[in-house]
Amino acid sequence: MSAVDATQTANPLAQREAFAQRLRAWWERASVASFVLPAVLIILFLAIFPLLISLYVSLSRLQFARGGIQLTFVGFNNYAKLLVGLDQARFLGRFGAPDIFGWGIIGLVSLALLSWFVRYIRTSRVSVGGFVGRTLLAAFLLALTLLIVFTMAQGGRPGTLLVTMIYVYVGIAVQYILGLGLAYLCAQHIPGKRFFRVIFLLPMMITPVGVAYMFRMMVDTSVGPLYPIWAGLGWQDISWVNNPWSARAAILVSDIWQWTPFMFIVLLAAIESLPHEPMEAAVVDGATRWQIFREITFPALLPVSATLLLIRMIEAFKIIDLPNILTSGGPGTATESMTLQAYAIWRALDIGGSAAIAYLLLFIVTLLATAFANLVRNRVAA
Repeated sequence: MSAVDATQTANPLAQREAFAQRLRAWWERASVASFVLPAVLIILFLAIFPLLISLYVSLSRLQFARGGIQLTFVGFNNYAKLLVGLDQARFLGRFGAPDIFGWGIIGLVSLALLSWFVRYIRTSRVSVGGFVGRTLLAAFLLALTLLIVFTMAQGGRPGTLLVTMIYVYVGIAVQYILGLGLAYLCAQHIPGKRFFRVIFLLPMMITPVGVAYMFRMMVDTSVGPLYPIWAGLGWQDISWVNNPWSARAAILVSDIWQWTPFMFIVLLAAIESLPHEPMEAAVVDGATRWQIFREITFPALLPVSATLLLIRMIEAFKIIDLPNILTSGGPGTATESMTLQAYAIWRALDIGGSAAIAYLLLFIVTLLATAFANLVRNRVAA
């Protein structure tokens, strides 16, 4: 057989082998897709599709008509109503006249944000995503500072946006400090620590509705279970829910009581998983307990703490049970959260306005959670 005949015979064999390989590769990809596709379709149906529908609803006016519903596209009118329209006083609050101290705070925050932004441009490799993200974060923080100063000034009143921020960040800060302290104590060799571990976990086992009703009875100074204590202190005629700040404090205390066990159990597990060798070496070198905690224990807890705070922050923005049952959002709308406001106007059949609040909440949570995650990542990388 000549070389030409051998080449002509080999080419069809090589072509058939290449075709078989391509067919097997395609079959493998199709097999993988056949397993993944149902999960993707379920996620699209249960998450992304309702998200897109609710976005369209937030840009529309939904009305119930005979035989169904009627959607009228109104653009950003629902958002404008919350930010500059009829519901501005409820959502953003009533603005007062800041004093010189308030203007000083605005100036300091503006200088700090400007310095942070200039330092990022000078010392970091600027990317489009990073520039846009930091611009949005700086604008939001400046707007939040203005909102705090103007609504806390004389004649002002905070709205549901700022009240939600108070619930989230004041509550989380206290919960983390208490949870860390209790976890550190229960990690020590003290008598009865197993008993206290069980006791500290009990509030987390109660539903938010049960917690709200329990604290509603406890803060009742006229017929509540703590009436003898209030009467002994001369507080039997005081109503906690008639004053906006005392009503907010009652909600904060109940939220802290319920969620501190979550911080406690996660931080306790993290502390007990830390290696003992660095601590034993520090003890040998003469370090005190406070020095060991500050230099060894707390830095080792930062990754767990960051994840814990991020999860709790996302959850805290959805608070609705406690203000709804404990104060019904009152006095007036002083203790109303964003979620409770969305629920209230949803019950009033303002479906578009309710969806607009939900999307504003989604934007705020996404922005703050992303900024917090990037901050923690940069700290860990440094």
